[in-house]
Amino acid sequence: MKALLLVGVLLVVLGILSFFVPVPHSEHHGVNIGDAHVGITTHDEDKVPPAVSIVLVVVGAALMIAGRKS
Repeated sequence: MKALLLVGVLLVVLGILSFFVPVPHSEHHGVNIGDAHVGITTHDEDKVPPAVSIVLVVVGAALMIAGRKS
C-alpha cells in the first residue's frame, strides 16, 4: 500500500505548512440599488487553527505507519 504512505507524507507536509503559511481569502460586501451596485472587496490572510494542523499531522503519521506495515 504505497498509496497510504504517499497520502500520509502529503498530509504531514500540509499539516506542518499550515502552522506557518496563511491562507488568503476574499469577501465581497455590497448593496444593489436598482441598476447600481456599491460594494467593497476585502482581502484577508488567516492561518488555519492549530487544532486542524495537529489533526493533519497526526492523521498523516497514522497513514504513513499503516502504509509501511502493509
